[in-house]
Formats: sequence, C-alpha cells, structure tokens
Amino acid sequence: MQYYSLNGQSPPLDFKEAAIRGQAPDKGLYFPEHIPVFDSSFFHGIEKMDDREIAYQVIQPYVGESIPGKVLKRVISETINFPIPLVKLSEKIFSLEMFHGPTLAFKDVGARFMSRCFGYFSKERNQKLVVLVATSGDTGGAVANGFYDVNGVEVVILYPSGKVSSVQEKQLTTLGKNIHALEVNGNFDQCQQLVKQAFADVELNANLFLTSANSINVARWLPQQFYYFLAYKQWPDKKHPPVISIPSGNFGNICAAILAHASGLPVQHFIAACNVNDVVPEFLKTGEYRPKTTIATISNAMDVGDPNNFVRILEIFEEDISELKRILSAYSITDDETKTTIKKIYKQYHYVLDPHGAVGYLCLERFLKKDRELKGIFVETAHPVKFYDVVEPLIGAKIPLPPAVENVIDKFKVTTKMDVDYNFLRDFLFQLK
Repeated sequence: MQYYSLNGQSPPLDFKEAAIRGQAPDKGLYFPEHIPVFDSSFFHGIEKMDDREIAYQVIQPYVGESIPGKVLKRVISETINFPIPLVKLSEKIFSLEMFHGPTLAFKDVGARFMSRCFGYFSKERNQKLVVLVATSGDTGGAVANGFYDVNGVEVVILYPSGKVSSVQEKQLTTLGKNIHALEVNGNFDQCQQLVKQAFADVELNANLFLTSANSINVARWLPQQFYYFLAYKQWPDKKHPPVISIPSGNFGNICAAILAHASGLPVQHFIAACNVNDVVPEFLKTGEYRPKTTIATISNAMDVGDPNNFVRILEIFEEDISELKRILSAYSITDDETKTTIKKIYKQYHYVLDPHGAVGYLCLERFLKKDRELKGIFVETAHPVKFYDVVEPLIGAKIPLPPAVENVIDKFKVTTKMDVDYNFLRDFLFQLK
C-alpha cells in the first residue's frame, strides 16, 4: 500500500515511511492510494471471529510489507488487550465504551498500535526518534503511556494550559523519563500550529528524526477502525445496521469509522457530534468551510476550530458534498445541554456519561426521532472519572477511581511552560538531539 499527500506535491510512500514522516513535506496529510473492500461474507460470520483476527484483517492491507505478519499480529495483540464492550441502554440506544484501556480514553488503541510499530521501525535505524504531538486532552496521556520508557524515543507533548481536565493533565505530565510536557499559554489550535511549523522546518527535520503522534499520522488514525468492526461484531440486529454518533473534535475517530464503512462495514448513517465548536455542522449547512477560533467547553477534547482530519473525509467521498451529506449529519451541542443530558441519563439508566459521550448521546437521540425504526450507537470516548469535577456535581455521586487514575492522581506534574513561540519550541527540540 502506498500513501499520497492530499496536497499533491510530495511523492507517495509506503506505510512505514508515511508513519515515520507523520506529515508530507508539502504539509499535506497522507492518504491510502486505495481503500480495501471486504466481501459481504466477512460480515456474515463476524460474530464468530476472534477480535485480534478481525483487527488483523482490517489493518494488514494498509500496512502491507512494512511489518511482517507475525510481528503485526503481536502488535495487534498488545494493542487491543482490553475489553471494548457495546452496552445496551435501551431497545434503541447502545453505548460503545472505548475507555477501558490504560489511560481510559479511545486514543489508547491508536497510540498503542503506533508506539509498537515505531518500536519495530526504530530497530532498523540508529537514530533517536522524537515524537511531537499536540493534545486537546486525551491524546497526550495515551501517547505518553504508549511510548513511556521506549528506548530511542523522546516524546514532546504540547497542551493548552488550563484547558484540559485535571486527570488528563496528570496522565501526561507525571511520567518523566522520555516524556516531556510543554504547557502552552494558548489554545489547542495554537499548539497544533506550532507542531505544523516544526514539521515544515527544513533545518530542524534535517537534524532530527521527527515524527507526529496526532491522528494526522496514519499509524494513529487507521487502527481506530478496529472499534467499529468490533462494535458491529456485538451489534444484535445484523439485518438493520446502526446509526453511529461519534464525538468529534479533530475528526480522526469519525474519519476512521467512515473509512471502515467505505471498506464495507454496514452502517446506516454517521453523526458528527460536536460541541459549540461547529465548523463542520456549519459546513454541512452552507457548503463553506470556515475555521473558527476555538471556544473552551466542558467537552474539551472536542475544542477544535480547524479539524485536520476533515480533509480526509472529503477525500473518501472524492469531495462529493451531496454524497457526504447522505452518509453524515452533524449537530452542535451547548455545555448546558451536555450537563442536562448527563443528569438525565444518570437518573433514567443509572449510567454515567462523560461530557463527550453526553454530546454523542444527545445527537443520536435527536437523529433517531426522524424514524422510529432506527437504532443506534453513541461513542463513549473517555471514562467519566477523567471529568469528575464536572460530572460528580451533576449526578450527585462519587465516581469510583479506577486503578489507572489512582496511580497518578496524587503525583506532581512536571511541565515546561511556554508562550505560543515557535523559536522556544525549536530550541527545546534541538536540545533533545
């Protein structure tokens, strides 16, 4: 499998080189030259297949010869070694819980898969790898955990000061060793822009083996398809595919889901569940893509004003907006609506939503009103304990601390504070050489 740049000015690369580069030299995102399509028979017997075999069948065409089959199967076994349950709330609504990994967030699958790929690739190169990533919340902790203490790898995480939850901050700032947290006096989009500047810096890249761990990287983005194939394996009504509502910030997760659908995965419709950062909902209304300044919300991992991965969604549909609208709807949800939903669902089902899952639930509920025959899945992207300071006052109860949180909650954060200053970041990266 070869990968081309969506900006069209860089030569195609195989999976290994596309993953190592992260972003193409022309600043475009890499995209597979073709989308593998499953025969319908694959889905007829999917409930009898082992999860790891499903994941292998999904990802192997994208990896190609970059990783031997035996090694790839080991990577997959270490990636999805935790449950990914589909939980029934009612006859019409199910929750896909993506938060049972080590950092209690959906980013764990992509980060674990990517770190293990890089661990294999690094054995072939005698040069320190520097992983540079911006986070609006959960990516930082997942990447930190995935790459922690990996020989030959330094990780630099930029995050917006005061705009991630306290648990998220502890997960990305307390590990030490090869994990470096930069606390930026700005918002996520500014953090992301600094990362983009670094990858466009010719001199920096000539001196450092630099790569990204954001969902712009194919090794982070592509394995997120696993979630949706495994959800369909558990879906009780195979004759009627689900509507799937996905909390969407940088649009990597929903893009992976739509890619899975393009490969043949049965899905009735997708919903991009957004908070008040409504660039995509507005695009679907007007046909004009207009980036906006990020607005801080209680669903902070979705606080993105210029979602990078949306161009990949457009590429899947060959920029046919009418076809995109047939498959994808988008809603924008306020913080007040999010809080009301958390309270309502706890009272009705005794089920605890995190703020992102609450946005996903409410969007699904609204869409299902269009047709009484429809059923659907909303995605719970993070464990609610990561947002205990928001959720507990709403439900009037304590959320039990999972071991993953107990291990970090009392640790002291260690960060390097910085303004939105590329020269500062550049100097910091050169020190890691």
